Amino acid sequence: MHHNRAQLLPPIPGTGTPPRGLFISRWGALLERPIDGFPKRFEDVKFQSRVVELLFRASQAGWKVYVVGNEDDVAKGRISDAHWEEFHAALREHMKAQGITVAREYACVDHPAGKSPHDKDSVFLFPNTGAFYHASQEDGIVLSECWLVSDDVPELAAAWRAGVHVAAVHAVGQRRSADLQVEPEITARRAVEALAEILSASPSVRN
Repeated sequence: MHHNRAQLLPPIPGTGTPPRGLFISRWGALLERPIDGFPKRFEDVKFQSRVVELLFRASQAGWKVYVVGNEDDVAKGRISDAHWEEFHAALREHMKAQGITVAREYACVDHPAGKSPHDKDSVFLFPNTGAFYHASQEDGIVLSECWLVSDDVPELAAAWRAGVHVAAVHAVGQRRSADLQVEPEITARRAVEALAEILSASPSVRN
């Protein structure tokens, strides 16, 4: 069997697509925010329309997918660690069943105002930037090539500070919250619209 020699050679340094990550907020971008508190069962949760489909396309195109967010209900004792772990495992299995490889999940269950044993600060607590820098160090992604899709100001501010591109859902122009500030590059009514715009600019994503 003969092969085209050019197909066997690695890309010339500087010409290939740099390792990149697509960070998506667990609540508000991937999943609809519950209005009656944390869901009692995973089956009660609703996914944002078509988001899973677009994450699958991104994953197939070489994007590393990350699911992120603070879990204050755990930190402040409104749900148990066991309930969270059960929910978290079910979400992970659902994503896997949909063909989506999630590189890492950043779910901060600690907060300085939380209940013991979660009453502490963390570099992974948004608006801290620890999740982005950890992913960069561990997975080799280039933060300047990455995106976050979120409707949460602390998450958006953390990404902006870390040099990650920001797509804000339900946002217009510049967003502020207390001492946080972020200037989104994409604003959209829904997460699917933000994802579609990001992926449409990626030559490696098939339509």
